[in-house]
Amino acid sequence: MNNQSNSNSNKPTHEVRLGVIKAAVWKNEGENGPRYNVKFSRLYREGNQWRTTESFGRDDLLLLAKVADQAHSWICSGHTEEVAAA
Repeated sequence: MNNQSNSNSNKPTHEVRLGVIKAAVWKNEGENGPRYNVKFSRLYREGNQWRTTESFGRDDLLLLAKVADQAHSWICSGHTEEVAAA
C-alpha cells in the first residue's frame, strides 16, 4: 500500500451518521487501486463535552448494523470519488 500523505489524509472520504452512531469511510490507495476501510464510533456526552468511543452497547447494535449497511452501499455504489462535506 502507498503510505504517502496528502491534503485529505486527515479527513474521511465519506461519513454516515444515524443518531449517535457514525461510520467514517477512509480511502487508501494501493498498487491495485483504491481500498476502503470503515471506522465506527459512538458519540456520547460527558458533562458539556461530546466524546467518541469505539465501544457499543446492546441498544447500539441495530443502529450500528444500519450504519454499516449504508457505508457498504456507498462504497459499492460507485460514488466513491465524492468527498465528505466538512
